[in-house]
Amino acid sequence: MYSFFIFILGLIVGSFLNVVILRLGTKKSFFTGRSQCPCCGKKIAAYDNIPLVSFILLRGHCRNCKKNISWQYPLIELLTAFIFVWFSLRFGLTAQFLIYSIFSSFLIVIFVYDLKNYLILDQITIPAMVIAFFSSLYLGLGLGNIILAAIIGSGFFALQYFISKGKWVGDGDIRLGALMGLMLGWKFLLVALFLAYIIGSIFGLTLILVGKKKMSSAVPFGPFLTLGTFIALIYGQSILNWYFNLLY
Repeated sequence: MYSFFIFILGLIVGSFLNVVILRLGTKKSFFTGRSQCPCCGKKIAAYDNIPLVSFILLRGHCRNCKKNISWQYPLIELLTAFIFVWFSLRFGLTAQFLIYSIFSSFLIVIFVYDLKNYLILDQITIPAMVIAFFSSLYLGLGLGNIILAAIIGSGFFALQYFISKGKWVGDGDIRLGALMGLMLGWKFLLVALFLAYIIGSIFGLTLILVGKKKMSSAVPFGPFLTLGTFIALIYGQSILNWYFNLLY
């Protein structure tokens, strides 16, 4: 029964994440100020701002200007809700459920914002790093493990950044690498990096084959890093076990 309430909580958090994504990089507060239609600028009434429900009732259109509402909004709300429910069923209503839900919320924001804008902003990664540091300590990852992982993650991208003079990766990837390490520890960080490059390569090659991108085209790497982090967060140990079973 509690899964229903966790689902509702996920929808509400997902709605907030949409606000964060929309207002990142601006001077607008995430916590104050009413939402408004990005097309006509009309402030959205409370009854038209109910997560998922309002999108369905309005049939995906603004009540005022009738322009389409982006599918990003209900998709992020549903994704967050399903992730929260999944974590609650997997871990119960524990500190691990809460921490992983918070981690996932940050990862969703980074994923979507970088996908849309090709930017990873300190405005989101630095607070996430602070929370990840103390949360991972609480979960028992160990101070040395966490610090080493942050150094490996940031150093890996810093080296690429300075060698290529910013052509291969952006400086935001350096902070994201540190965040990944703080969330995962060094062993799972390696898993996440491996997964990110595999997924990114498959996605990039697919886009080239279907003619959507060229070899020289820029593709944001943050979404693949966040996806790799999420998978490693949940299945990191299973992936490591599978890998070592192949070797031995």
